[in-house]
Amino acid sequence: MTRSEPFEKQQQHNGDVCSEAAGEDAFDNTYKEKEGPKPTKTLVWRNIILMTLLHLGAVYGLFLTPSAFPSTLLWSMVCFLISALGITAGAHRLWSHRAYKASLPLRIFLALGNSMAFQNDIFEWARDHRVHHKYSETDADPHNARRGFFFSHIGWLLVRKHPDVIEKGGKLELSDLLGDKVVMFQRRHYKLSVLLMCFFIPMFVPWYFWGESLWVAYFIPALLRYTLVLNATWLVNSAAHMWGNRPYDQNINPRENRFVTFSAIGEGFHNYHHTFPYDYATSEYGCKLNLTTCFIDFMCFLGLAKDRKRVSHEVVLSRIQRTGDGSHRSG
Repeated sequence: MTRSEPFEKQQQHNGDVCSEAAGEDAFDNTYKEKEGPKPTKTLVWRNIILMTLLHLGAVYGLFLTPSAFPSTLLWSMVCFLISALGITAGAHRLWSHRAYKASLPLRIFLALGNSMAFQNDIFEWARDHRVHHKYSETDADPHNARRGFFFSHIGWLLVRKHPDVIEKGGKLELSDLLGDKVVMFQRRHYKLSVLLMCFFIPMFVPWYFWGESLWVAYFIPALLRYTLVLNATWLVNSAAHMWGNRPYDQNINPRENRFVTFSAIGEGFHNYHHTFPYDYATSEYGCKLNLTTCFIDFMCFLGLAKDRKRVSHEVVLSRIQRTGDGSHRSG
């Protein structure tokens, strides 16, 4: 996998990123996969059993939805949104790509949402995501899409990491994450925060405030909601690397996928994102079909976020003309 366009030094002017950025999320053209046979896959049976039980529980939760109070279903949607934002606006755009700056109250909210999403702590999530961008679709990519849909969707969590993933992840510059007190506090207390945010609060609120049964409250706003957020995130790794058009760079596999954009609240503009990973909107269209971008913009309006990095329209058009597949449509 190579990129036809090298990443140039990042420059900013009035909040716009005027050239393509270099950093820990920039693709490394110098990486070469090792020759010879691939390492033997080692199954992680604990994860296999837990993921199987989780998805069976989620299917059961679907059958329980007709018996749930409308307020419980609404609460489940609220929990889905909070946990999704903990990934998209938090672990992804803020901590992985440093695409904007967030105040302490917003960082705490996003960390709580991240714990509600239960997809590894912020530090580990951001580290692995930077490795994914730097070595996209190589042996050093944690969820290498060249290994197939199942592997890039969930299979990568069911086997031991490729040695190159571990090696390259250990060499990244992560001082910004290590120096963030919110990130480190969440990492130290991650298990407790997951029990509280991912399972207890989603289950307790409908039981305590409007008399929902604990059974329904556990299987719908806790288990089913958690499973839906997981799969929405995983679709970015799988479907958005396989199906869709490539208007910005036809030399890479990440695609523009509208279904993923909807399910992952704005993360499906994936060809754009891998071309310009430092753009806070992950899309040239701003808030269009992008709830996460709307959220970040609203936080800036409230004074809780600032310094949104953006790619200029001229840079985007230039890139489209140089490397796009001809499918770009404005608006």
